Amino acid sequence: MDRRRAIKNLALVLGGVISATTVGILIKDYVIPDNENSKVSFSPTDEALLAEFADIIIPTTKAAPGAKAAGLGAFIPMMINECYPADLQQTFASGMKAMEEKCQKEYSKNFISLSPEERVKIMEHLRTESLVDVKKPSFFIIARDLTILGYFSSEIGCTQAREYIAVPGRYDGSADYKPGQKAWAT
Repeated sequence: MDRRRAIKNLALVLGGVISATTVGILIKDYVIPDNENSKVSFSPTDEALLAEFADIIIPTTKAAPGAKAAGLGAFIPMMINECYPADLQQTFASGMKAMEEKCQKEYSKNFISLSPEERVKIMEHLRTESLVDVKKPSFFIIARDLTILGYFSSEIGCTQAREYIAVPGRYDGSADYKPGQKAWAT
């Protein structure tokens, strides 16, 4: 099974969790020509920024490490370059640049240098902007969806954030679910 098909299947499983934009990208059989792939390049600084961004969406808790620990700083750029068409790669890159410019304008610092409270304010602003036109893909929506997809398909997401049995037994459609119990990954 190739990577695109595996991601497509995972998107179908997680369909209710990620947005229609991301599901559409993953399900639609894009054939990205080699000369059109990877119009955007990401630096190690960009990966660090995306790791911090993702960690706000899924932070570390007592129960499980967060998105940063799951390696989403590298996962998000890889997905953008390998699975998204050039126009959405550009949308993502320009949105990330606009976020950095907003950080400089409002706080005179880059995103990584902001305090946790300032980062949350910036993300709330991005979320509000993304709700204005939900049919148009935005940096925030793409990054949020890839954070959820990457985290819950990572080893940490599957084994620590959710209940996990390495070798599941028989199917039991009427298994008891205790209040506060994690969702099942298997």
